[in-house]
Amino acid sequence: MKYKITLQGRTYEIEVERGEALVLAEYAAAAPAPAAAPVAAAPAAAAAAAPVAPAVAGTPVTSPLPGNVLQIKVAVGQAVKAGDVLVIIEAMKMENEVAAPCDGVVKQIAAAKGAVVATGDTLLVI
Repeated sequence: MKYKITLQGRTYEIEVERGEALVLAEYAAAAPAPAAAPVAAAPAAAAAAAPVAPAVAGTPVTSPLPGNVLQIKVAVGQAVKAGDVLVIIEAMKMENEVAAPCDGVVKQIAAAKGAVVATGDTLLVI
């Protein structure tokens, strides 16, 4: 499978075969690509999309490190207590638990299973 990814003004053509990725070309991006086209053309790109900014008021729970979201252990409307495990993030082949910073109810889930997150990205809102 071949994918075209634009990141910080640079476009990369990547070929993925049996779990291995190979960069075919790299060049400056001419214009930003429409958001709907890459998602429809490459389903794997949807999983790698950045988390959505919180749309509701509350306490945001952010990612403490960059990695992949392996599991979301809560649902919207679920009551949680401080210290409950909310999300599991895989980084450097280790599973890291993200715990609730306070008691409350999950108002929004901003990250999806399989998403790639950076340090400080909002995962959910309590």
